Parts: sequence; structure tokens; C-alpha cells
Amino acid sequence: MNVLTFITIGTALLVLGTISLGVYFNYHGCDAKQVKLKRFLKLNLSTFIPMLAAALIVMAPGIVAAATGGEPGGMTDAGLGYIAAALSTGLACVGAGYAVGVVGSAALGAVSEDPKILGKTLIFVGLAEGVAIYGLVISIMIIGSL
Repeated sequence: MNVLTFITIGTALLVLGTISLGVYFNYHGCDAKQVKLKRFLKLNLSTFIPMLAAALIVMAPGIVAAATGGEPGGMTDAGLGYIAAALSTGLACVGAGYAVGVVGSAALGAVSEDPKILGKTLIFVGLAEGVAIYGLVISIMIIGSL
């Protein structure tokens, strides 16, 4: 495994640790003024920022080689395609989740008043889910063209 893999794994573990300790501090009633929380935030920033700098330093030779027209050393243009596919799927799913939340709550309120309109409200919820499917289809088309 190369250095960039270790940096990525370390950053992922740091993010998971941040989330889990945030949940811990939230459930145990930790104020923002407490020393424990401030110490944790300092530790988090003092490890995350050097990892980010190390990732940029490791990727710099590939960026310079791409700018000069040389061989990038394993990096290809397919990476941007994969990022585009991930963004199309991720953002479509976030939008669909928001839409289903709004439409679903409105549909639940409408059905509680008049149970006969359940079929009509399911159509609107299905349309909101269609946004995620379209994002997935676009992502498959992008990956297929790489």
C-alpha cells in the first residue's frame, strides 16, 4: 500500500473518531466551555491538518506532471469521472431524501385527514424517489464512458 492509502485510512479513522466522540460528548452533557471538549478539538485539528497537508504533498508530483504534460505516475483522467459519478449519485440521493421527507410528511398529514387519497400521495413520494434513480442512472452512464 502506498502513502496516500495510509493517509486516506488515517483520515477516515479520524473522522469516525470525531463523530463517535461528538456523540459521546452530546449524550453526557458536555458544554462547549469544558476543558475536555476543547482539548479534544485541539487534538483533532492538530492531527487532521497535518494529514491533509501530507496528502497534498504526496499528490503534488502527479499534479505537476499533469501540468507539464509528463507521465502522471499512475494518476489518470478517470479519477475526475469517478468523482463526477460519485457527486451525481450523492447529491441526487441527498435531494431525493429531502424531497421524500417533505412530501412524505405532507402526504402523511393528508392521508390522516382523508384516507381515500393514499394512492395519489404515493405517486408524489414515488416521483421524489425518482430523483435518486436518475442520479444513479447518470452515474452509471458516466462510469460506462470511462
